[in-house]
Amino acid sequence: MVFRLDTRHPAGLQLRRPWSRALSLLLAAPLALLLLIHPALMLDAKGGYSHGLLMLVMLGVSAGFVHGVGFDPRGRLWALLFGPACGWPLTLLGYGLLVRVQIG
Repeated sequence: MVFRLDTRHPAGLQLRRPWSRALSLLLAAPLALLLLIHPALMLDAKGGYSHGLLMLVMLGVSAGFVHGVGFDPRGRLWALLFGPACGWPLTLLGYGLLVRVQIG
């Protein structure tokens, strides 16, 4: 079974617009650079981190890049995992973790 975004539905059209793809890239790129260049910023005061949460953040970053460059996966699971519905909240989780670690 092939899942395709319903272009007749307003939400399906909105997620394929250039502004939504640009938002995906703008959410993913700074977080990816931060994690690659200076990962110590994600460590808490004790020098620890949540491996499970960081895996989810990396999934969100991946989804941001996949959606941001214009790729639309055909499979239902892949479309869900690498689409903005999953990617945006997970990248926001990453920014939330960063703020929490830096403040607390």
